[in-house]
Amino acid sequence: MNNETFQISGAGLGFRRCMTESFAEVDASQVDFLEVAPENWMGLGGRFGKAFREYTERFPFVTHGLSLSLGGPSPLDLEFLGKLKTFIEVHNIRGYSEHLSYCTDEGHLYDLMPIPFTEEAVKHVAGRIRQTQDILQQRIAIENVSYYAAPGAEMSEMEFLRAVLQEADCDLLLDVNNIYVNSVNHGYDAAEFLAQIPGERISYIHVAGHYNEADDLIVDTHGADVVDPVWALLQQTYQQFGVKPTLLERDFNIPAMPELLTEVDQIRDYQTQAVSSQTASQQEVAHVGA
Repeated sequence: MNNETFQISGAGLGFRRCMTESFAEVDASQVDFLEVAPENWMGLGGRFGKAFREYTERFPFVTHGLSLSLGGPSPLDLEFLGKLKTFIEVHNIRGYSEHLSYCTDEGHLYDLMPIPFTEEAVKHVAGRIRQTQDILQQRIAIENVSYYAAPGAEMSEMEFLRAVLQEADCDLLLDVNNIYVNSVNHGYDAAEFLAQIPGERISYIHVAGHYNEADDLIVDTHGADVVDPVWALLQQTYQQFGVKPTLLERDFNIPAMPELLTEVDQIRDYQTQAVSSQTASQQEVAHVGA
């Protein structure tokens, strides 16, 4: 199994088909890596397929799956995993991640449903993650998801997440927006939750926008600008775990490319600030010890 996945760095952007033309003038000094849902690009021909090939030759890519349904009751889709393995190899994709959720029950549900926080579910989903890693012959990352109910919970969200990571021996795609969304919807402290994350598992990070339905209800939409509390949580993540590759997700209400890139620049600015702060702290410690 290849343990050297997710060889990416810096600030990235979720690449969508509607960006195919507007992204043409963007270069590697503006975006360090791109992410796609493989389901939207596998087997695609024509102008989209040609453009995708050109972009994968210019930029590092990672994939973030939508349909594997790691927590689902049906057997894993082995045909999909076979096609995904070929897709990863053909386009030199740097890694694959999926949601810690499920989306099938004798057919696709077209939504990401929460897995019950139980010991039985830990063993079920961890086994499916290990099977996926064996087929792809590489480690994958699972993403902490936003959820709006916790049916049948026997443990906390954090206990469940840590248990799956340990049992499956996989990596973590840390979504800081999802931490913030869940903290509001379920009434916990986002900073305290973040402090319990096993930092050694983090492969890369997501930030995104959301919709405020009410004071105590946020809907994770990826359809708006990133808000200040999420930016603050990202900065805390860097302070606690060091700078990690970080990607901006935007799925609809997508602004013009220059405006979108201002948020990618914001990520890079926070990364630079975190590195400078860490360097200054190390120099201060060295001076005191001299």
